[in-house]
This record gives sequence, C-alpha cells and structure tokens, in this order.
Amino acid sequence: MRLLQSPLDPGRAVHDAVQLPGEPWTRVITAGQRLRIVDLEGTQAVDTLCYDAHDFDNRYSAANTIRAQRKLFLTTGSALLSVDGDALATIVADTCGRHDTVGGACSAESNTCRFGHHTRGMHNCRDNFLIGLARHGLGKRDLAPNINFFMNVPVTDDGMLDIVDGISEPGNYVELQAERDTLFVISNCPQLNNPCNGWNPTPIRLLVWDSGVVEAASRA
Repeated sequence: MRLLQSPLDPGRAVHDAVQLPGEPWTRVITAGQRLRIVDLEGTQAVDTLCYDAHDFDNRYSAANTIRAQRKLFLTTGSALLSVDGDALATIVADTCGRHDTVGGACSAESNTCRFGHHTRGMHNCRDNFLIGLARHGLGKRDLAPNINFFMNVPVTDDGMLDIVDGISEPGNYVELQAERDTLFVISNCPQLNNPCNGWNPTPIRLLVWDSGVVEAASRA
C-alpha cells in the first residue's frame, strides 16, 4: 500500500464529470494525460478495461501486470501492462491503497449462478462494458480481464477469493498517467447482491488533465 496525493488542481481539468452508479464511461486518454477516478461516497467498485487506442488487440493483461509487479493488488507505482508487455498507464497517485486485479466483473450469468435466477435481469458490468465498447466499434470478442478500482477482494489463507466490504472512504481517488494513447472503458458497478458497493451503488467523479498541466504541476 503506497498512499500518495496528487498536486493537480481540479479547476484545471479538461474533463470533470460525475458518473451515476450503474453507468458506463469511455474516453481515450492520450499519452501524458492523467485520469483521476474519485470514489465520492466510499466503497464503490469501479470496473475498468484498458486498450491501446491504436491497437485494440493490445489490451490490458492482468497476468502480465501481476507477474511484473509480483503483487495481486494495484497501488501507487503499479504499471498496467498490456498483452504485448507495454505499459498502458501507471498509477501515480492513490489515496485508497489497494485495488483488485482478479475479481472480474459481474454479469447476468454470474449473478444468476451466484445469487439466483431472479437476478438475471439486473444491470451488470458486462453489459455496461459492451455498451461502452460499442461506442468504439468493439464487441464481445474484445472483452478482457478488468481492474476493479476500490474493490476489496482479499485472498484467504486457503487460496480462496472473497468479496468483502470495501476499504475506500468518501473522496478517495486513484490517478493514472497514460503512457500511450489508451482507451479506458469504465463501468460504475451496479452490483447490489454482494458488499463490493456497500450494498448501495453510488456516483463517481472522473477528471482528466492535459500533459502540459501535468508537467507544470510536476515542476512546481
């Protein structure tokens, strides 16, 4: 866990929006720009996909990322590696301290298997991802393993995964710097059947800064 605050001023962001719970968000973050994801009310899982904006086949790889950093959880300093081993983005600031790489995303199918057939029609991250991917001409074959920012998925002593109450507090954020032009596809998770969202999905805030502002803040 490496907690580090960012020097960037929200007033100088080129994009500043609140995303409602259960909704997708997409944007290409160009090399040198920064993206901040803010958990406005705490304990909100933010499922995220990343793609090289010029080669969608070169997408985020959980396996390469975990192997390179030799840790399951992401925090300040973690590089998000692609299937080709390229760094798509690096976490440069983090006030939460731990983000999941292995819990996956909820879907109609997984909800049905885990929580009962009555949950099949519930909103889910897989459908959000497909809506977001369609905006960029992508589809089901382009789905890939995702990151769960702010989601708490500890590994038990016997090697099992467990989704438990989140550890993020209101206002906690994670900030990423794009190492190359990177498409981010986000689902602000709508899950109501486990504690990943504290049983109550809430909004997030998304801010983007241009590289010039980032460089000026770094020199200050």
